[in-house]
Amino acid sequence: MDNKDLAILRLLQENCKLSTRELASKVGSPVTTVYAKMRRMEDLGLIKGYKAVLDGDKLGVGTTAFILTSVAYRQTDRETLLSQREIAKEASKFAEVQEVHIITGDWDLLIKVKAEDVGAVGRFVIDKLRTIKGIEKTLTCVVFDTVREGLAIPV
Repeated sequence: MDNKDLAILRLLQENCKLSTRELASKVGSPVTTVYAKMRRMEDLGLIKGYKAVLDGDKLGVGTTAFILTSVAYRQTDRETLLSQREIAKEASKFAEVQEVHIITGDWDLLIKVKAEDVGAVGRFVIDKLRTIKGIEKTLTCVVFDTVREGLAIPV
């Protein structure tokens, strides 16, 4: 990766709607070169996709919560161990779930959810999340205010 690649990545993180022509102008390279660099970075998996950032408040899902989850690896009625990865995959299937992370420490998973209100978060935890086989206990932290949220990676 050269400095032009990094510049393209920085610009795309700021605004992925920039055209190839606009990117080329900003990094001082021909359009064909920028296009080829972008395709190469996509093929290498450096660029995973292009997404719109939506406003949850305006869409009626303005409540954010982080849920710490403990996993019971061994069910009392089974000899086989449950897979933490499989439990994480099951949790990630719900529409409310934005992120699922396997973490270290006293908890096993960190799950980020978006919902209409605190009641909807509670219904999600009780009626959906806790029904997953292997989920032992949860601790829900509701977000009061978000100062910074994003996916940008410093490049």
